[in-house]
Amino acid sequence: MISKNRIKYIKSLQMKKFRMQEQIFVAEGPKVVHDLMAVYRPRTIVATDAWLNRQAGLADLDIVCVSEAELKHISFLQHPQSVMALFPIPQPSLAPHSISTELSLALDGIRDPGNLGTIIRLADWFGIRSVYCSEDTTDAFNPKVVQATMGSIAHVSIIRTDLKQLIEGLPADTPVYGTLLDGDNLYTQPLENRGLLIMGNEGNGISPAISRLITQKLFVPPYPVNRQYAESLNVATATAIVCSEIRRRSVAAKPAQ
Repeated sequence: MISKNRIKYIKSLQMKKFRMQEQIFVAEGPKVVHDLMAVYRPRTIVATDAWLNRQAGLADLDIVCVSEAELKHISFLQHPQSVMALFPIPQPSLAPHSISTELSLALDGIRDPGNLGTIIRLADWFGIRSVYCSEDTTDAFNPKVVQATMGSIAHVSIIRTDLKQLIEGLPADTPVYGTLLDGDNLYTQPLENRGLLIMGNEGNGISPAISRLITQKLFVPPYPVNRQYAESLNVATATAIVCSEIRRRSVAAKPAQ
């Protein structure tokens, strides 16, 4: 049985101001919760008997056992998945110097939770450890974003910052990539396996203030080029293509053993 106060508290975490106030976020589903528990200690676990009976090592945690009906009432998902957990929001250290030696992502005004979650998942897949988010990018600990990451939010540092200041503070030789409609063909440009890759807002792209700081403008060309095609790619899809090409180049550049 779960108390009304506990239900009210959990539901309040759907709103950013309460997540920031409490420094707590909600994760749901066995996979997402399991992946996060491998890295972070949960403050509370709310789960059904069926899920709890399959777990070990939970004795010292705050556990609330609920029925399927209760979980459905609390859950932010249309189809609850037997467990939800409350985790502390991680506080990664801001270390922009690493951008000069490894590939990082910067998100300029990404608003759709599904896109943000997918990009975080892509960052995890391509070994990108840091994602820098502009202040107007959707909160990465929104329940919809957390769900869309499918657990990858446990493996990637999410840092909200002033992107302009971040870029201006980088060493002069650090590549700053950005995808723009007037950019150069991704597949014909020299690419380094380090630097900052900037992805812009779903409708407006990269903001003018940030565009001026890009050192290498990239464009993902359609195929074939002489036909009518969509005006632009989905931002998460474009992120996947550019990250894949940068990583492919780094592998191809390595001498055979």
